[in-house]
Amino acid sequence: MRIKGGVVTRRRKKRLFKKSKGFRLSNKNVYIHASERVDKALVNAYRGRIQKKRDKRSQWILTLNAAARLNGLSYSRFISGIKKAGITLNRKMLADIAISQPADFAQLAEIAKSKISDVKSSAATQSSSQIPAAS
Repeated sequence: MRIKGGVVTRRRKKRLFKKSKGFRLSNKNVYIHASERVDKALVNAYRGRIQKKRDKRSQWILTLNAAARLNGLSYSRFISGIKKAGITLNRKMLADIAISQPADFAQLAEIAKSKISDVKSSAATQSSSQIPAAS
């Protein structure tokens, strides 16, 4: 006796057409077109989730750059000083502090400045001691 797969096929198509709801023209109700469009939409959705993370990080960096420049530092010098100070806040938290608590961010910027100047002064003393005096 032959067993037909009507129930399974109908369920599979119904699931696909539910995902293709809102698409235009035959992309919503012709199985082959809907299948292609849904696959493409899922790929784009995945790519969009990855790009969203990238965009957020760049927004945080822009915020930090603007806030650091208000305190007399560039973004790269600010991050360098923060890392040398051993402060382990990530860019998201730093950007939030820069927006919501500018006074606290100014203190972080001062810490970063002090660490940068400490490194500069120690590097200057090392380089001057290595240069032989002309006699």
